Amino acid sequence: MRNARLLSGTALAVAAAGVLAAPAPASAAPAGGLEVQPSTVTPGSTVTVRTTACGSGGTATGDASAVGAGTFTLAPGARPEDVAGRFEVPPSAQPGTYEIVAKCSGSGGAAVRNKQVAGDLVVTITSTAAAVEQPRPHPRGHVKTGVGGALGPDPVQTAAGVAALAVAAAGGTWLLHRRARGDRI
Repeated sequence: MRNARLLSGTALAVAAAGVLAAPAPASAAPAGGLEVQPSTVTPGSTVTVRTTACGSGGTATGDASAVGAGTFTLAPGARPEDVAGRFEVPPSAQPGTYEIVAKCSGSGGAAVRNKQVAGDLVVTITSTAAAVEQPRPHPRGHVKTGVGGALGPDPVQTAAGVAALAVAAAGGTWLLHRRARGDRI
C-alpha cells in the first residue's frame, strides 16, 4: 500500500511538472513584432513592413532612417488586424543590418497607442536572385592590346622566326654538351 501511494505521488509530481514546464499557448504570446519583407535587399529596393501589434483598425508611423529612408506610414492592411507600409532603400545605402521601427498610433486603446515594434533589414551589394536570373555574359573576340601575336600574317617571317629559334636551341644544346664533357671552347 505504501508503494502504491509513493508511485501515485511520483506520477502526480511528474504530471504537474509537465504542465508547469509546458510552453505557453500561441494566443498568450504578445501581439507580433515587425515583419520586414524581403528581409535582405540591395540598395534601391522597395521593402514592405507589417505588424499585428497595433490592433484592429490601428495605424503606425514607421522609421527607416537608420538605412536612410526616413519615415513612412503603416495603414490597415488586407487583414483587419494588420497594418502595413512600404519604403524604398536609398541607392546610397551601405551594406549592413539596420533596425526598422514602427510606433503604433490611432485607434486601439491606450495599451496599443505608442507601442513600438522593430525588425531587421539586411542590405547587401549583390543579390543572389539577380545573379541566378541573369548570368553574366562571357567576353568574345580578340583583345586589342597593341602587342602583336606570335604568329604574324606573313608566313615567310613566321618561318624565319621558327628557324632562328631552332638554330639557337641547337647551338645552346651543343655548347652545354661540350661543357659537360669538359671540352674547352
